[in-house]
Amino acid sequence: AATKRKPDGPDGRPKKRAKRAPRAAKPDAKPGPEGAGQAGAGQAEYSIPPPVSQGKWKNKERVLIFSSRGINFRTRHLMQDLRTLMPHSKADTKMDRKDQLFVINEACEMKNCNKCIFFEAKKKQDLYMWLSNTPQGPSAKFLVQNVHTLAELKMTGNCLRGSRPLLSFDPTFDKEPHYALLKELFIQIFSTPRYHPKSQPFVDHVFTFTITDERIWFRNYQIIEEDASLVEIGPRFVLNLIKIFQGSFGGATLYENPHYQSPNMHRRLLRLSVAAKFREKQQVKEVQKIKKKGSKVLIGEDPTEVVFETPAEEKTVEIQLVKPESKPIVKDKKKPRKIQRKKQKKLFRS
Repeated sequence: AATKRKPDGPDGRPKKRAKRAPRAAKPDAKPGPEGAGQAGAGQAEYSIPPPVSQGKWKNKERVLIFSSRGINFRTRHLMQDLRTLMPHSKADTKMDRKDQLFVINEACEMKNCNKCIFFEAKKKQDLYMWLSNTPQGPSAKFLVQNVHTLAELKMTGNCLRGSRPLLSFDPTFDKEPHYALLKELFIQIFSTPRYHPKSQPFVDHVFTFTITDERIWFRNYQIIEEDASLVEIGPRFVLNLIKIFQGSFGGATLYENPHYQSPNMHRRLLRLSVAAKFREKQQVKEVQKIKKKGSKVLIGEDPTEVVFETPAEEKTVEIQLVKPESKPIVKDKKKPRKIQRKKQKKLFRS
């Protein structure tokens, strides 16, 4: 009968043991031949480099970026660009139009997000953006205008994906209280948390928020290392503030923009201006017709007009009694040749 070999026996294979790294010399070790050998082994030991981000991820800001149904391709590209620029963002499916906006707070809670950027489309041509701190608030509603995405050719800049941006704000944000509130909301939403797992520990682009013409202009620039100049990366858009609410997607109104004009009112004013121009042209035509009719006034005959008329000289009429001589008929010698050529051409065609 075959006998099983014992692994520890003389015929068995020797066990493979992992080599232990030599320990570093302790500070309390006594000097001697053994201590010197341990110190030499510690110097020969190689060290593994530490990770790039040695700190701890403490700021757990997460932003949910999604939209309602009915958005166009440009809004979809803008939403995707914001997701790529913000490594701390999350995506979700489109929300139905019939759902109330309070449902977004539940969606943020399910996704473990405490900030939200929601794009709301109306009439397939108007785009609204909600920035909210869920679930307590506050929240702000903007009208988005002049959208340009990363895919456009005029945006020639580039940056590392996942890198942390600098945030640059207009000095007006510190002068008025509603702008100061928006500044804090922008900082918490658009700034990438330090030591985020998906972020890179580099700063190579800057988000700028500028206030001009009662609107907030968003731009994204690349910082070039050689001369610290700026090249635009994109996307770019303009935010026209509508209202600031105390709660998340609702609540008491903290601020309402007096300079805001709804897109429906803007389109109505454009139609009225076109109609006013058309009416003005019609009135000018009617006035011209009235002037033409009124200018036809009958004027009596002027007796002095005959003074400058001179009677025409009467020519004597001559009656010819003799028949005029007939001119001699000169026969064309080339005519019979032309007739022959025409006949030949007809025969050739037939």
